[in-house]
Amino acid sequence: MLKLSKRLQRIADYVTIGNRVADIGSDHAMLPVYLLQANVSPSAIAGELNRGPYEAARKQGADAGLTARLTVRQGDGLSVLLPNEAETVTIAGMGGSLMSDILEAGYAAGKLEGVTELVLQPNVGEELVRKWLLKHNWFLKSESILEEDGKIYEVLHAVRIDDAETRNHELYHSGNIQMKLGAEQWFLVQLQMGPYLLRQPQLVLFKKWQHELNKLERICGQLATSELPESAIKRDQFLAEMNVIKEVLQCLQTDNPSSS
Repeated sequence: MLKLSKRLQRIADYVTIGNRVADIGSDHAMLPVYLLQANVSPSAIAGELNRGPYEAARKQGADAGLTARLTVRQGDGLSVLLPNEAETVTIAGMGGSLMSDILEAGYAAGKLEGVTELVLQPNVGEELVRKWLLKHNWFLKSESILEEDGKIYEVLHAVRIDDAETRNHELYHSGNIQMKLGAEQWFLVQLQMGPYLLRQPQLVLFKKWQHELNKLERICGQLATSELPESAIKRDQFLAEMNVIKEVLQCLQTDNPSSS
C-alpha cells in the first residue's frame, strides 16, 4: 500500500469511510490512490489543471491497478466534478485565497451538490477558508495542525449539516479567552488562528505564531525606515496585530501551562 506523508495522512484520516472522494489539485494522485487501496473510498476522482501532474496522476493510478475505480481528469478546480459524483472533496497544498476562489466557483456552478464533507489544507491564508465555510454554512467539525520537514500545516474538516449555522455560532462565540479580548476580537482571532487549535493548543501552534511575529517584526523594522505616511499607518496596523497575537499566546500559556 502507498505510504503517505504526515500531511496527506492527516487529510486521509478525516475522510469518512464509504464516501466517494474527489481530490482537487491532486498532483500525483497519491491521496486518492491511498484512499482506494485502504478501502476508505469505493471510488475516486483526481482533478489536476496542469498536463504534467495530470499525466503523473494517470500513471500512478495505472501502476496501482486502480483505473477501474480512479478517474483522472484535467481541468480547473471543481470544473472536473459533476453534481452528485462525490460525497467528500479534498483540496490541499495551495493558498487559502485560491482555495476559497475554487470553492466559490464550484459552489456557484453547482459542483458541490451531493458533497457533504470538505477536507481542506491551505498552505497560507487559513482564515479566508474559515470565512468561506462560515459564509456558506459549512460546520467546521474539527481541525488540526502539524509540522513536517520544517513546514507547518493546518487541516480543516468541514461537514454539511442542517444546524451548521447554530453549531458554528456556538463554536466561534464561546471560549474562556473571549472575556479577555472582547467578543468581536475573539471571533476574528479564531478565524485567523483556528477555534479548535486555540482550545487545545499544541507547541507547534506557538511555533507557527512566533514565526509570524518574527516576520511582522522584520516588516515593521523596514517600514520604520520609510518617511511615507502610508508606511507609518501600515506599521501601526502591524504593531496592533502583533499585540493581539502576543496577548493570545500569553493567555494560552497561562490557561494551558503544559503548552508553555
